[in-house]
Amino acid sequence: MGSSIRERQINLLKQMINFNQPITKSTIMEPSWKILVYDKYGQDIISPILSVKELQELGVTLHVQLHSPRDPVPDVPAIYFCLPTEENLGRISQDLQNQLYESYYFNFISSISRQRLEDLASAAINAQSVAQILKVCDQYLNFISLEDDLFILRNQNSDMISYYSMNRGEITDTEMNNILDGIVDSLFSLFATLGTVPVIRSPKGNAAEMVAEKLDKKLRESLRDTRSGLFTSDLTQSFGFQRPLLVLLDRNLDMATPLHHTWTYQALVHDVLDYTLNRVVVQEPESDANHHPDSHRHTPSHKAKIKTCDLNPSDKFWVSYRGSPFPTVAESIQEELEDYKASESEVKRLKESMGLDPDGEAAMSLISNTTAKLTSAVSSLPQLLERKRLLDMHTTIATAILEQIKQRKLDVLLEVEEKVMSKNALDRSVLDIISDSECGTPDDKLRLFLVYFICSPNMTESETDQYAAALKAAGCNLAALRYLKRWKSCSKIATGSSQYSGGGTRTVNMFTKLMSQGSNFVMEGVKNLVVKKHNLPVTRIVDHLMELKPSPETDDYRYFDPKLLKPSEGGSTAPLKSRAQFQDAIVFMVGGGTYAEYQNLVDYAKSKTVGGNAKKIVYGCSTLNNGNQFLKQLALLGEDIQ
Repeated sequence: MGSSIRERQINLLKQMINFNQPITKSTIMEPSWKILVYDKYGQDIISPILSVKELQELGVTLHVQLHSPRDPVPDVPAIYFCLPTEENLGRISQDLQNQLYESYYFNFISSISRQRLEDLASAAINAQSVAQILKVCDQYLNFISLEDDLFILRNQNSDMISYYSMNRGEITDTEMNNILDGIVDSLFSLFATLGTVPVIRSPKGNAAEMVAEKLDKKLRESLRDTRSGLFTSDLTQSFGFQRPLLVLLDRNLDMATPLHHTWTYQALVHDVLDYTLNRVVVQEPESDANHHPDSHRHTPSHKAKIKTCDLNPSDKFWVSYRGSPFPTVAESIQEELEDYKASESEVKRLKESMGLDPDGEAAMSLISNTTAKLTSAVSSLPQLLERKRLLDMHTTIATAILEQIKQRKLDVLLEVEEKVMSKNALDRSVLDIISDSECGTPDDKLRLFLVYFICSPNMTESETDQYAAALKAAGCNLAALRYLKRWKSCSKIATGSSQYSGGGTRTVNMFTKLMSQGSNFVMEGVKNLVVKKHNLPVTRIVDHLMELKPSPETDDYRYFDPKLLKPSEGGSTAPLKSRAQFQDAIVFMVGGGTYAEYQNLVDYAKSKTVGGNAKKIVYGCSTLNNGNQFLKQLALLGEDIQ
């Protein structure tokens, strides 16, 4: 089995689709035909990691929603993949009653309770279909893998476990417990998939501590239950011989990063475009004027063409540049385009030297036999075409991002926020930028001010009122500020820019590759910013805990080891003193995470490579929010205060 969470989840899903049998060569050569039935949660787990083509290769002829109208297909087995909810079990009972399929394989995303299993058995008896149910399995796959080292818990109904839902004033104990139990269930699924039991650390006095306590208890119960067998291979699989560290953190630890404007490719795609489950939707403004030389005869249509792009690990450009600053990405796309054009002209030159019409069909068949002569970079025509498709896709995405950067002056906002967070002197005051009608949307201005407010521990009430008046004049809704005022007064965490030391930016003068003639990216007026390497608060905490460094920030963190016979009390770090430093960590943010934190941890892990032994860090969060989505949650909390 692969070692990353994504590879493990893919392997387990493939095995599930193969009737819970290991995949063999004969399976691949002659798959058994079947129908895949999933609920929305099951679809969200499968869609980022298995393509329709891969499902077909596994013998899936049809994949359908559990709650959609479905016709009987009486001679085909059906594989179900859904949560064991009352609603889902009700629909399954109907399917059994209606004799929809030849046989049934029920796979539950997380563990089905004894009571619901009995309900399912009663439904099967009533429908006289007991013999058709061939398997009922708990799959423990209740999380969504987006990258090899990134996962979220939920996409559908993610509001149920959002920062807002956990921090609203009138939340009842029962509601809070339900949220925490959902998070614990998903984290338990993650460790069951990895086949390993972690050492858990968490701060005191917040939701992360409650998750730690509940997860410790659930892991203990599973280890005591000899029948579960979920962690029997603990020391021989997954993270080598050393157990991983699970660092559970609470979003209240760092409220500036989720509001901060971003500058790396993946984070920008998430911040300014519609990006969910590794899929980005881009609007391409299509004007007829662009297509007709005599455009005065045509009225430009200005229809926005919607384009959906999949950004996945098989795309080498994406894997190489998703964590790079946007100007670097634009330059790299330009370089790749020029390289591609050179390869393409080499194809044409070769065709012409054979005395063939460059676009003739005969040429194509000959070319396919002579591609080896083309260039070392391009070994075949299909590869050349695929490369062109990916380049066109990244050009479309980067153009849409560039448009947003220019319209909203995102480079200016980012530069000011970086200076605020790293305590550098500002060239322009925050008040000046709020009052500048050309700089950012009302939400952008509010995000800039809130970063400034969080990082300024000594801001007086009258200063805050002055900014609030300017924000109101700029059309901002101040509900989020109302909530953050209360948060700041109650927060135990030392707010202020000392949390964000070592950041800032420097400006590089020229876009060398983009100044050449014919560039797709007109970068005029955009700063070529390089954000200085620095550790965000999350990364700093992870560094202290993995390296066992004493620090006032983490010295009172609670310590849980589910393998110890007795749960450890309090926050003692004594059990750690005899341990070696951790090579592997899973960092989980309760209350929502960001791509900026993920990228910061990726950079940190790379910087810790010694003698080929890299630290492995996986980042997970209940949901991924961009700046404006997080701002909306703060505004809802602020409205509740009135």
